[in-house]
Amino acid sequence: MTRVETQDRRQQAPRRSLTRRLWRAAPPGLRQPLGLVAALVAAAWLVICLIGPVIAPHDPLAQELPRFTPPGEIAFLGTDELGRDLLSRILAGARVTIGLSLLLVCLSMLIGSVLGLLAGFFGRWVDETIMRFTDLVLAFPTVILAMVTAAALGASLFNAVLAALVVSWPPYARVVRSIVLGLRGNDFVFSGRLLGFSAARSIRVDILPNTLGPTLVLASLDIGTAALLLSGLSFLGLGAKPPTPEWGSMVSAAVSHFDKWWLGVFPGLAILTVVMSFNFIGDALRDALDPGVERR
Repeated sequence: MTRVETQDRRQQAPRRSLTRRLWRAAPPGLRQPLGLVAALVAAAWLVICLIGPVIAPHDPLAQELPRFTPPGEIAFLGTDELGRDLLSRILAGARVTIGLSLLLVCLSMLIGSVLGLLAGFFGRWVDETIMRFTDLVLAFPTVILAMVTAAALGASLFNAVLAALVVSWPPYARVVRSIVLGLRGNDFVFSGRLLGFSAARSIRVDILPNTLGPTLVLASLDIGTAALLLSGLSFLGLGAKPPTPEWGSMVSAAVSHFDKWWLGVFPGLAILTVVMSFNFIGDALRDALDPGVERR
């Protein structure tokens, strides 16, 4: 072996070891082909949310192309009833649908986690009040309650997010409360209180870090659900208003033109890929944080 070959192998060894370490650090579910594809699809959609309007071939609101053009050379995914480029509207709609879904999940996680922490840590009347209100929200069908709330507030994207938020926070409250109930009797929590920790500091230092894993798993699973719920509200006319490019409203507009198959197929595929990819990522994170998976 020549000296040049030896130096090349020494330079490539750290790269291989870094790649191998990153691969081993990934959750087990993401190492499987299906999980890897889901992670790549989700990452691609997140990138599109950032640069979608920049890479769009046309203005998503411009009515400058022939109406009802099928997918082809003029428009890669075709045009709608007003001559707007469908690909440009899907790329622009990714920022609306996925961005609002991420915002909805973050707000639901924040509200539900705070209420669950308070209910589980303090117990007694605090627990009873919060949990009975949580049970009241969970007693209604999720979609029906969101529809009623959105209809009462008025049709808009902001009101659709508020309506979805009303029905999205209770699962986080129940999950966090159950974790806190199992943690507050542990010795490390008692030790902190004996050392003079206040209730707020005990929650922040001893309990909150132990609730992050299950909460993040639930949040990753909820991103797809949130996208589906917001798209459903827009489909029913309770979310985005024309001409806002939003996937649910695009599918709703396609209902009147069944013979123009591309109007509903491509926005529907966008919703499907987002929901499926984030669901598979949530399953991978759940398996990674489950101690029984590694033993099996």
